[in-house]
Amino acid sequence: MTTVDVASRTSRGAYTLNYHEAGSGPALVMLHGSGPGVSGMSNFAANLGPLSGHFRTIVPDMPSFGDSPAATYSRPYPEHAADAVISLLDDLGIDKAHLVGNSMGGFVALETAFHYPERVGRMVLMGPGGIAAELFSPPVSEGARRLFEFMDAPSEEAMRAWVDTMVSDPSTVSADVIRERTERALAPGAIERMRAVFGSLGNPSAHGPMWTRADRIATPTLVTWGRDDRMLPLEGAFFGVRRMPAADLHIFSRCGHWAQVERKTDFERLTVEFLNSPA
Repeated sequence: MTTVDVASRTSRGAYTLNYHEAGSGPALVMLHGSGPGVSGMSNFAANLGPLSGHFRTIVPDMPSFGDSPAATYSRPYPEHAADAVISLLDDLGIDKAHLVGNSMGGFVALETAFHYPERVGRMVLMGPGGIAAELFSPPVSEGARRLFEFMDAPSEEAMRAWVDTMVSDPSTVSADVIRERTERALAPGAIERMRAVFGSLGNPSAHGPMWTRADRIATPTLVTWGRDDRMLPLEGAFFGVRRMPAADLHIFSRCGHWAQVERKTDFERLTVEFLNSPA
């Protein structure tokens, strides 16, 4: 397998996105989460090879993350990022793509399916934002608290404390990953970009919160959730999936917020099987 690295690509419209691509076949776009120091490849580098054996697999850095530049967010970030996904598909001449989204990337996938349903084939979401209702958990999760502690006082130790809440078994995340994420998060302007992304979530949407309109997303969707997720606790999954008319739910044991890391082989198998299922 050959991975094609694209340092910078201008999508049609207002967005410039850095992305990695490999494989051939039906298009699959993988959308990363929103933590400090994140990029497309920091989330999905280990999954790109296996999935590219089945799909034309595209792993972008979403706006303000990785090597993609920031934008101005007058609406909630996921709506802007959904426009950026479509802009990238247009630039690559792709009419329709499957979407895989983790956390904020899942939220972006949902917004893409809501606004551009004809452009999305199927979706696999891992602990997606936007549809959960944490009725029995604290209003601020442990993972969110650690994330904002890092942003207030960034350090490698604070990064490790945050990443530990992303997984059920912290030993699955190497010191190299912590170091690389910390370096990216401490790059000039990175914290400010993250503050702008999270701050935009308070901007009003003309369409209302995602959970109020999830019943209008008819895209066939496999929602996966880690039983031990400390960022978006599991109970939030049931409310969201119950509202989506074409969603199945798979719960991973021994797994936190990063199913693509802790349950890598199972995640890849389920993704291939679901995306290749007959319509």
